[in-house]
Amino acid sequence: MGEFKVHCVRFFDYVPSGVRCMAFAEDTNKLALARNDGSVEVFSFSSFYYQEKVIPGDESRSIESICWAAGNRLFTAGLNGEIIEYDLEKLCVKYTLDAYGGPIWNIAANACSTHLAVSCEDGSVKLFSITTDHIKFERNLDRQKGRLLCVAWHPLGTHIVTGSVNKIQVFKASSGHLEHVLKLDSRPLAGQRRECVVWSVAVLSNGDIISVDSSGKLQFWDLEKGTLIHTHSVANCDILSLAVSKAEDSLVVGTAEGVVFQFQHIASKAGECERQWVRTKPFRYHTHDVRAVAHSSTAIISGGVEGHLVIRSLMEKIEVKSYEAALRKITFPHYHLVSSAQKAGQLLFQFPEHLELWQLGNTDISDGDVLPVKKKQELILKLKRKGSESIRCSSVSHCGSWICYATSSQLYLYRLQYEKESVSLSRVHKLPQLPSAALKLLFSPNSKRLYVGSEGGCVHVMEISDGTCKLGPTLQPPSESTNRSLSSVHLMAASMNGSYLAVAAPSSQIDVYNTQLMKLMEFNIAQRQYTEWGRRVLKNGLHRDWLERDTPILDICFNPSRPEDILMHDNYMFCVLDKSLPLPDDKTPLLNQITIKHLSESEQKSRAHAFKITKRFQPLMFMDLLSNGDLVLVERPFSDIVANLPPPMKQKKFGT
Repeated sequence: MGEFKVHCVRFFDYVPSGVRCMAFAEDTNKLALARNDGSVEVFSFSSFYYQEKVIPGDESRSIESICWAAGNRLFTAGLNGEIIEYDLEKLCVKYTLDAYGGPIWNIAANACSTHLAVSCEDGSVKLFSITTDHIKFERNLDRQKGRLLCVAWHPLGTHIVTGSVNKIQVFKASSGHLEHVLKLDSRPLAGQRRECVVWSVAVLSNGDIISVDSSGKLQFWDLEKGTLIHTHSVANCDILSLAVSKAEDSLVVGTAEGVVFQFQHIASKAGECERQWVRTKPFRYHTHDVRAVAHSSTAIISGGVEGHLVIRSLMEKIEVKSYEAALRKITFPHYHLVSSAQKAGQLLFQFPEHLELWQLGNTDISDGDVLPVKKKQELILKLKRKGSESIRCSSVSHCGSWICYATSSQLYLYRLQYEKESVSLSRVHKLPQLPSAALKLLFSPNSKRLYVGSEGGCVHVMEISDGTCKLGPTLQPPSESTNRSLSSVHLMAASMNGSYLAVAAPSSQIDVYNTQLMKLMEFNIAQRQYTEWGRRVLKNGLHRDWLERDTPILDICFNPSRPEDILMHDNYMFCVLDKSLPLPDDKTPLLNQITIKHLSESEQKSRAHAFKITKRFQPLMFMDLLSNGDLVLVERPFSDIVANLPPPMKQKKFGT
């Protein structure tokens, strides 16, 4: 297996932005969520919950609500009063439209995706018609007094329901006139007048209105009569979010205490036709407010202020109890926030608003499990972004002399010069104008080229030297194999000798220009075919436990000193795959390192297989081999993240 001198890095102060809102599209099986920093993410549930798209945030953009419409069109609205549609191919804002109603609290599309409704601070509900490539203002509903915090459509599109302070309003969609005002209980509590804030509403096909509010109640109302049907006292805190399954047989609510509750529409007694809503399951996977929930046909989805995205499968909806049945808690992004200068022994950390360049520590001791540090890590540089746009991607050259980063609209390149104990930084101005935005960045191993991945699978090659930058050739995939909606550059990797570049797209297309992609499936570039080992994997498959891991492989590289070794990791394990050993079958324990360690040498050899896995380092965000053979592992313990969050709601415990 080989041994490494490991730099265990824990000084990357990454804290995920809290989940603000989310929307699930049943027809495409995709989840869209927005975070407090204004970023938008799309997860493909069909591809093992992979985070396939990320649109970076902007300080000027505040998102309160998100919705899908017309298939694969994504809209958000927020407190800046604008409606935004996103370009999911270019991964940027397509256009913005001012609703002229002040801050927007909620946005919702009708079931047939012909209209959007937004609820505004000025008490108005505004309707927009959805056209082929834009939206168009149509009309206002009857203006109300006070802000409207939430909005929902009747599944047939006949009515629009809104929630505000102490009231629920029911509008006729065709005329825009107010039909009913449903008043909530706001009786004085402990001598003070209490306001009841309706945080979310939903409308069922049978005309029932569902509301959740700041008093901790889940309530059902009759739309036609405007009367209260039933009340569930769920929590002693705000219920902040609500979602109903497409079949309308289950709903989920999220609370300010971090608890998610499921209610199911079931028969009160066996054999009876009459059904009622019954609280069935509480889930406690969050430490802070659950601001967003969604409901797929097989799972409950929730997002919290602490940044967790939790996917809890409903076992009664899963036919085969396998990978899909497992609980998923996604905290870390499925893309790189760290890059390394292998020759210089440096790490570049990416934050939304700045970059940090660190020099790794070193030791003069070579033997031992834990080596004393002779020189500690040192912060070399903190580079703040320009403008209000969050940083999308970044990279540092192998020699540590170049840093680049990109936002949604701009590319920035800087040169670093080292003189004894000081570092000078100079920006390279007059960069070549690129036809499209940068999605991925990578320096060549000799630090003389910058590869800029963009939409359509194109890679722009930029030649850099002596503080200048010139645009070289553009590498493009074959036109007949390009699906533009799926071919944006997603991953790039360069070979150590700099002679090959591999580019991957979300469609699983891989174009090799001058490197081989560091991926589990090998490809022989010279012979243009899979290697013998790669064909064996294709034929026999991989171990069941390997395929059912929680998170995707985030980094992969070869060990120059031992070519048969492949190093890789996900968030929860580090693995050295030894191609000289046999692949394990499903009956062989995959994690058997501790077991075979206590066996005799002959038994160890008989039970050894290709996968050498350790879970000692986690959660892992990055891995790389430095030029001197040292291994760098960047960890971010959950406890460190929680320490940077505001305190959760204080809950009184029994006996205290």
